Amino acid sequence: MKLNFYKYEGAGNDFILLDNRELQFNPDQQSQMIKKLCDRHFGIGADGLMALQLKPGYHFEMLYYNANGSAGTMCGNGGRCITAFAKRLGIIQNETNFMAVDGPHYAKISENGDWVSLKMIDVDDIKMDGNAFVLNTGSPHYVVQRSQLRDLDVFRAGREIRYNEVYSSEGINVNFVEDMGDHYYVRTYERGVEDETFACGTGATAVAMAMARLKNKTGQTTITLRVRGGQLSVSFDYDGKKFTNVFLEGPASFVFEGSIDV
Repeated sequence: MKLNFYKYEGAGNDFILLDNRELQFNPDQQSQMIKKLCDRHFGIGADGLMALQLKPGYHFEMLYYNANGSAGTMCGNGGRCITAFAKRLGIIQNETNFMAVDGPHYAKISENGDWVSLKMIDVDDIKMDGNAFVLNTGSPHYVVQRSQLRDLDVFRAGREIRYNEVYSSEGINVNFVEDMGDHYYVRTYERGVEDETFACGTGATAVAMAMARLKNKTGQTTITLRVRGGQLSVSFDYDGKKFTNVFLEGPASFVFEGSIDV
């Protein structure tokens, strides 16, 4: 079977996207194929794969799969990229309401289709694990501050936390953050990819919330984050207990399209 695909990236977080409105591909039964497609040596190469499908009452549904072939939780940069993809397909113009695994999402996109602002879920449950913050922004995240972050072995340090006795059964995404004054520098180890990625949207959102809580930064706030693949921003309203009106904003770029025999 010949599979047509599109490649997108959001701040270096890259994805394979499939137009699956006619249900020609059943991703739930193709975990090994997805793993091979995402492999950077033997496939197309990506941090994950998304299928765009029809959903009554919405412009589309986003189905997300990790690079290891497993069904994923919410992916923030993926949500922004699939919005750009939907615009390219002519499904939407500059705004959309779509369904994802963690519920409905609203997004707006620039006229040229490469800058997307995505509404994320509200968050009111942040726990502490020592000096680290643990919260779910559509995916579970662990946020801990580190100095000299550019020199950190994120693969080793992230893997130690992701596979420790507390988190190994379900897995967790591990975010290391350094306060740079006018922005936060963030590096993330992602479960499902099982390595550091160039960016993580739900991770950036989690970091922004954790740092706002740490500094008791209430009211309407916009936080700038630098990641290995570029820059993201997160805005929200925070009343000291709950984060609402949460938006993740950043680039979403088409890279190339092609077909592959599977």
